[in-house]
This record gives sequence, structure tokens and C-alpha cells, in this order.
Amino acid sequence: MKNEYEEEFKVSGAEVLKKVKEIIKKGNARKIIIKNEKGKEIVTIPLNIGAVGAILVPALAAVGTMAALLTKCTIVVVKK
Repeated sequence: MKNEYEEEFKVSGAEVLKKVKEIIKKGNARKIIIKNEKGKEIVTIPLNIGAVGAILVPALAAVGTMAALLTKCTIVVVKK
């Protein structure tokens, strides 16, 4: 049985990258999901310890590009 829970943050497009970096720096998240204002999932970033370097660089670049296109979004953080 997994003891995971979710935490949601509503942010503007300009704040997305900053908030994602803040969440990653804290180190207690397992996955980050970014949804548009309609609730549709746009991107999922798994935060496995082994994948941190290889996956995060392109994922953060995608988040930065996406932030320029979004006005409002929700960041869902899955924690253990």
C-alpha cells in the first residue's frame, strides 16, 4: 500500500518554472504534474532519485517554454 498524497498549487504561467524548481529543491516530491486552467494534464515529471540529472534538464526546459504559453495552471505534487 502506497502512502502517497497530493498537494496542489495554483500559479500563473510566469511563476510555474520558479515553483517547480522550488519543489524539486525541497526533495520530498515523487512526481510533479502540471495542468492547464481546464484541468487537462500537460506534463508529468517523475522525480526518481536516479533520474534527477538525466530527466530534469529537458523537463525544466519544457516547463519554461510551456510557462510562456500559459496564463494560469495547477501544479500537482505527489509526495510520499
